[in-house]
Amino acid sequence: MHPLTLYALEVTRDRDREINAERLLAEQRRALSDPDAGRRLSGLRHPVAVVLAAFSRGSAAAVRRLDECVADDLGRALSPSE
Repeated sequence: MHPLTLYALEVTRDRDREINAERLLAEQRRALSDPDAGRRLSGLRHPVAVVLAAFSRGSAAAVRRLDECVADDLGRALSPSE
């Protein structure tokens, strides 16, 4: 890999760290200035998290069923014919 590419990746990681640190500081300042802000946000986050978890479980179940079907078909295709 080219040295300038490595340098660009490192600069990008540094910027991401700085942005994340600034975001965390802003959240902390907001939490200190408005103690009820966390409760209001969690009232919205919880239902969204429940919906996303249900979607994730449903898609995982569908993938498992599809995987079983593909594995069965592959097993039949690779088995010695009589």
